Amino acid sequence: MTYLSFTGEYHYSIDAKGRVNLPAPLRKALPESSEETVVLTRGQTENIVAFPLDEWKKIQLGLNKLSTINPLHRNFIRSLTRWASYCKFDSQGRIAIPQNLLEYANIKRDVTIIGLNSEIEIWDPELLQQHEQTDFKLDQEDFENLADELRRP
Repeated sequence: MTYLSFTGEYHYSIDAKGRVNLPAPLRKALPESSEETVVLTRGQTENIVAFPLDEWKKIQLGLNKLSTINPLHRNFIRSLTRWASYCKFDSQGRIAIPQNLLEYANIKRDVTIIGLNSEIEIWDPELLQQHEQTDFKLDQEDFENLADELRRP
């Protein structure tokens, strides 16, 4: 299977057991080598990030290059790995999100799931909307400049 990037926005609900259905287009984009497993961890902005197992292995290799003697490195490694949880899909395409991650992302019931190229973000819809109005603004000029950069050789 050829690796596809994660794209799109989807709206789902968490069930009483903390499970959410990962949208079929995102599941289909997982490489076979990820063994139907994602690694969930805290995102940079009060959200949850899901990495395919292959991507998480790359992150681990990068983390291994950092020094646990350096306090900045150690704190970064700790903040990423302490929240990490390996999640296998059940027969209905759901993953169980650990309670500590749901609390970190302020997720109670509804979620917005966003494909972000090589990773997937899981958001509380209201919190996402708040961030979009303040932190995530991208004006037309910035958008055009970045789009232009993508087309350069």
